[in-house]
Amino acid sequence: MAIIKATASDGSAVMFEDRIIGQGGMKDVYFAPDRSYVVAFFRNKKDADANARERLSLITGTYRERIFDQTGGEYWKNVFCWPTKMLEHGGRLGLVAPAYHQHFFFQHGSTDNDSLVLKGKEKEGKWFASALHQNRYLDPRERGDWLSYFRICILTSRAVRRMHAAGLAHSDLSYKNVLVDPCGGHASIIDIDGLVVPGKFPPGVVGTPDFIAPEVLVTQSLPVGDSRKALPKRETDQHALAVLIYMYLLHRHPLRGRRVHDFDDTQRDELLAMGEKALFIEHPKDGSNRYDVGWTKKNEGKRWQYFMPWHDLDKLPYRILGPYLAPLVVKAFIEGLHKPAMRPTADEWESALVKSVDLVQPCQNKSCTQGWFLFDNSTKPVCPFCGKAYKGQLPVLNLYFKRSGDRYVPDNHRVMVYHNQYLYQWHVNRNVFPNEKLTEAQKKPVGYFAFHQGRWCFVNQTLMGMKDVSEKREIRPNTMVALTDGKQILLSPDEGGRLVQVQLVGS
Repeated sequence: MAIIKATASDGSAVMFEDRIIGQGGMKDVYFAPDRSYVVAFFRNKKDADANARERLSLITGTYRERIFDQTGGEYWKNVFCWPTKMLEHGGRLGLVAPAYHQHFFFQHGSTDNDSLVLKGKEKEGKWFASALHQNRYLDPRERGDWLSYFRICILTSRAVRRMHAAGLAHSDLSYKNVLVDPCGGHASIIDIDGLVVPGKFPPGVVGTPDFIAPEVLVTQSLPVGDSRKALPKRETDQHALAVLIYMYLLHRHPLRGRRVHDFDDTQRDELLAMGEKALFIEHPKDGSNRYDVGWTKKNEGKRWQYFMPWHDLDKLPYRILGPYLAPLVVKAFIEGLHKPAMRPTADEWESALVKSVDLVQPCQNKSCTQGWFLFDNSTKPVCPFCGKAYKGQLPVLNLYFKRSGDRYVPDNHRVMVYHNQYLYQWHVNRNVFPNEKLTEAQKKPVGYFAFHQGRWCFVNQTLMGMKDVSEKREIRPNTMVALTDGKQILLSPDEGGRLVQVQLVGS
């Protein structure tokens, strides 16, 4: 196969094979000889005008440096598939981008072999965001468990938070532009070359159906330049991110319900359902867009079983997402659906997701398809997916921080304990947050929990100054402390150090 040599705008040499390996909506893609990167050329000259050249030059230059040359920059290489170079060859504008990691390609074929070939294909998020796709097409070995989708959502919200902090917006955030790997808990945002810079680079597209913000659809018929016309920007990214998170965790779309606005014109019906008349399917005061199992059976025919249990809104309401995420769902799809300024930020989603992971509990039913569930503050925890009630005592760690003097106040943060669970620095100290800025030392566990000889305990591995406040004794490294009801433990005496109060629930 012929190898083509070209020169990037920065003067470096770029080589690629003379064979198209993929085609997107606007670009033809070629592999590098060693498969470490790809070269993508815009197919049409109108997509490569002077504006596109300047945008791509800044994306591969200044904007890339803002993210990758800052503290924690190395972290983003696994979260973004960010273009590294711009080039022109044969009269076509192109870009160089890292090749996707192998874990972003399907390792197994579809369970519906007669209609779909998945093995070797890219793991676009769309295959994992829909109950129909998951249950009908995906090999169980590709699906992951519920906890893995929390990790995917954390990475996605973190990436969007970083883009917005740099003054950028994706403009087309959707399950087509996010690659995910539930088995390993990986996610990467792709198609970065269309980034929007408000006031400088307008969006090239309005977005992908299912993720376009209502205000964009409502004003799409207005001419370009009309001040009332809503264009993709940070707030529209916030809508798309909320939809993504809702779909990854609940495998259904938050706005696609049973309400029909126009029986004769499907295009107008779609425009109203996702735009002017958009309504949350779980709206507590307006159930006109809500569906149930009976409606799903009637409308989906023989396929209805593929939508279960996720389309049973009574069994799996958004409230199973817990005390941190459920309020953000309300903000996104009730309060902020038609009021963009009220939508949760990517930072809010990231924080709520991280705290929610501390509430997960492994299901004691080994056959449970999801494997994990969120503690619901009840005295008798039950997995919502399989109905298995938790048996035994369950330690809950209520976290407190020092407000003034020796006064400790609730931190609105809890940690659920399970056997062989680790504790980290971000639990010990509220000034440490698990994000791209963590040091290697902060990534290491400081201790672990165990159910030992009929009782729960915590083994301190590295913490200095840890103290059993209830018994007024030090808990030195490589020693353990029993977790009894009401026990108070000072994790760290340092600035930001937390105090834990143990609560035992269950029987």
